[in-house]
Amino acid sequence: MLLSLQSFAAGYPDRFVWVFGWGLGNDSEVTNINRVLDSAAQHGLNGAVVSFGLDTLCKQDAAYFRRLEAVRETCARDGLELIPAVFSIGYGGGILSHNPNLAEGLPVTDAPFVVAGDQARFVPDTTASLVNGGFEDFSGNKFPGFDFCDQPGGISFVDTAVKHSGRASLRLENFASDPHGHGRVMQAVHVTPHRCYRVSLWVKTEGLQPAGAFRCLVLAGDRELAPREFNLPATTDWRKISFLFNSLGHDRVNLYAGLWEGQAGKVWLDDWKMEDAGPVNVLHRPGAPVTIRSDDGAMTYAEGRDYEPLKSPGFNVWHDDSAPAVLKLRPAGRIRDGQHLRVSWYHPLLLNDSQVTVCMAEPEVYEIFDHEARLLAAHLHPRAVMLGMDEIRMGGTCQACAGRDLGELLGECITNQAAAIRRYSPGARIYVWSDMFDPNHNAHPNYYLAQGDFTGSWNHVPKDVIMSVWGGAPREESLKFFAAQGFSTLVACYYDADDLKDVKGWMAQARPLPNVRGFMYTPWTKKYNLLPAFGDLFK
Repeated sequence: MLLSLQSFAAGYPDRFVWVFGWGLGNDSEVTNINRVLDSAAQHGLNGAVVSFGLDTLCKQDAAYFRRLEAVRETCARDGLELIPAVFSIGYGGGILSHNPNLAEGLPVTDAPFVVAGDQARFVPDTTASLVNGGFEDFSGNKFPGFDFCDQPGGISFVDTAVKHSGRASLRLENFASDPHGHGRVMQAVHVTPHRCYRVSLWVKTEGLQPAGAFRCLVLAGDRELAPREFNLPATTDWRKISFLFNSLGHDRVNLYAGLWEGQAGKVWLDDWKMEDAGPVNVLHRPGAPVTIRSDDGAMTYAEGRDYEPLKSPGFNVWHDDSAPAVLKLRPAGRIRDGQHLRVSWYHPLLLNDSQVTVCMAEPEVYEIFDHEARLLAAHLHPRAVMLGMDEIRMGGTCQACAGRDLGELLGECITNQAAAIRRYSPGARIYVWSDMFDPNHNAHPNYYLAQGDFTGSWNHVPKDVIMSVWGGAPREESLKFFAAQGFSTLVACYYDADDLKDVKGWMAQARPLPNVRGFMYTPWTKKYNLLPAFGDLFK
């Protein structure tokens, strides 16, 4: 089998390595990057796709450019094409470093404020809270107020010896006794549509395996409203976790905490709270306006005339635990002491542990792309660029993009990005992660918090964009789909496995298909020990 794979592999023009997880913040990172580059070249690879801030070149210092030049020189010496990965929308750090207000916004509509003197403050008009969130009320191993706990007395227990406060906590253990490794607790909570809520919970762990199995979920209909990761250690004393979610159009959510696919160890939960967070991380851009009206809706007030901008203290799209903003009134404005107001705004949402999405419909985004594409050409003269347009998990919710066909909007974004790259680097090959253009992957309706449908996105991008098809196990249906659509493909495979079995599976599936340009060794945890063997498959 290996000989037959080698016999056709040598014809691939693209034999790349994905260099990920290092920046250029210190010289030791350059040493590690160059070690990977040298290994790739020694084993027949001819390109390195690199991700270390190359779409924020206007913000880098002299030391960064010195280190970038060292990496570029290594690539030139080793005969590797240096391919920058830039312009992510789903992981919007590059764009948001220019302007954090370009984050995609979720709407809060007609939240109540009350004026006192020269200020107006958010005052919740309903009480959305958990019942018995402190686990103080119990009978046997059951907690009134919760809709279920997995196996009371078998997996879920009252613990009066270990608790964060009060007289009891909930302990979860024996996860292996459940066929799915479950150890969960859930309560249904009534909410107001289009409001921003904060959930907080104290958690303690002991020997938890795997630690990543702990999750909190907010489910409404077929949507998860708060897809977050908390990266708890396997053993830790009490620590507080908190997160925001937007109720969108829902008036009821199911709030979960606990283990999915747990194997061993213990988890304690205590002091679980939910509250209306008010104006946290209020966005300010044309497509995410703040609107302030009188309580009866008859009067709409004007920023600068009636009130100052609604600014959030400690505004940071990657932190959501700041205090709510206070509305400061203008002395000569029309808003009066004691008046009730209705205030609407937009806020970003942190997904997983570090993901903030950018709005694709704001014109300023494309001004930044153009600016950075010019700098990229000046510093690297790239002959190929990878667009980081994977996992766009929000969209269609702010005023700029609401109601747009998300597939068409995504296609326009890619088209504009490619045009910006080629404006300054004529003839550059453009690669893009495939998932948002693949109906077998993420190009479909009901994708995370996106309000709309990414179906058909593949119809709105130039056919000369090269699809970097990715995933762990081989995706034959994806390779065949892009071949049928007339796209060339790069197979981005491997994904931190302990062997190259899946890589060889990808190779076998790609063999009969047209326009497969090659393969990329693609780790996400700096796992490069199989890079030599990967490269040897293509000699």
